Amino acid sequence: MKLNKFSFLFSAVLGLFLGVSAFAQIQTFSDINVEYTFDVPNATWKMTAKPSTTSPNVEYTYGDRSAGYLEVRKLTVKADDLLSDVIAGEEEKLKFLRGYVAGKEENFAGNLRGTAFNFEYIATGRNMSGRFYFLRANPTTVYVLRFTAQKEKLVSIRNQTDSIARTFQIKK
Repeated sequence: MKLNKFSFLFSAVLGLFLGVSAFAQIQTFSDINVEYTFDVPNATWKMTAKPSTTSPNVEYTYGDRSAGYLEVRKLTVKADDLLSDVIAGEEEKLKFLRGYVAGKEENFAGNLRGTAFNFEYIATGRNMSGRFYFLRANPTTVYVLRFTAQKEKLVSIRNQTDSIARTFQIKK
């Protein structure tokens, strides 16, 4: 009798677990106005700016903007520009942020190779962090995935930001 109760309880828990995991499926972002796709690993990410023919940029938030914010931008660079030069150019703009402190650069690889650049700053009296992924699509095109959030929140969704950057790819 105890074995039957245990089997029933185990089956119920397993069924519940499988049912919940079905709702947590990955969505793929793709739009006719852009030449790239990426996987969105969590339903909490919501698109806040859809690409159009006049503005090819896409933006997502993770619940609210302070919990996680993503902008995807396309940069046209010279064929002989190193990623470190591109990062230095973007960093010039970041230096104007209040309390800006540069972090380290890390090599990054997914569908596209590139560099992740980390930094911290202060906004509305809160410690904020940024993690920008610079992904080279071809010699003259670099995509920048700009993630920002409150410092502790960006750390907690790091696996998701890495996942989005790893799955970012040019449409075939």
